[in-house]
Amino acid sequence: MQADLSVINQFLIDLLLPFMRISGMFAAMIGLSAKSIPAQVRALLAVLMTLVIVPMLDPVPISNLVDAGTIMEIIRQLLIGIVIGFISMMVLNTFVLAGQIVAMQTGLGFASIVDPVNGINVPAVGQFYLILATLLFWSMDGHLSMIQMIVMSFEAFPIGQAWFEPEQFRQVAHWAGWMFVSAVTLSLAPIVSLLIVNLAFGVMTKAAPQLNIFSIGFSIAQITGLIVIWITMENFTTHFSTQWARAQQFMCELLAICPT
Repeated sequence: MQADLSVINQFLIDLLLPFMRISGMFAAMIGLSAKSIPAQVRALLAVLMTLVIVPMLDPVPISNLVDAGTIMEIIRQLLIGIVIGFISMMVLNTFVLAGQIVAMQTGLGFASIVDPVNGINVPAVGQFYLILATLLFWSMDGHLSMIQMIVMSFEAFPIGQAWFEPEQFRQVAHWAGWMFVSAVTLSLAPIVSLLIVNLAFGVMTKAAPQLNIFSIGFSIAQITGLIVIWITMENFTTHFSTQWARAQQFMCELLAICPT
């Protein structure tokens, strides 16, 4: 049995280009992009998913495996997957940023641990919010939504036929700006509560200058911050659901197709 070289090249290209798009999403999405996840695991998941998706796709209109145009197409597919995963990561970073804001305002920022996603030291409150957001992502089947989005992207942007418009990159950048708005909204209650506490200590300092307000104010601010975080924890799921729904809607608009 003999196999033509062109047939082998076409088979490899039909596997390589979808694999690059799926790998790009896994490298940037919530959960799988963490540094604690081995690259071999992500690669294996991408290979398995590619083998499932490729039979449903049309043959790639590229025949030469080693070509400058093929290399550019590989980069394009990788960027498409990274953009889709980046949108989900912005949802997670919203709550990490909110936790950092709360930690800085309450004085809890002194307690810091290593973030497994970015590999840097972050306040413990931000890490706590990160763990909660990640667990909610898996519990709400966010990973299934991401798989659905990457599958629909092959319809919205067929390999070798379509690509992001410049305006779409601008929309992604603008949408990422909502991360800061949502983070401030989530941390608004602790910020206002600590502002009231600081105003109260300011009045006490004016009324009784001989008291060492700074020594007791720091500890009381920390205790107040923990209490406020505990009280506002009930709204955490609501904030995550709202932000994740916005991300899904934006991904639908970006792909010009919505799931059924």
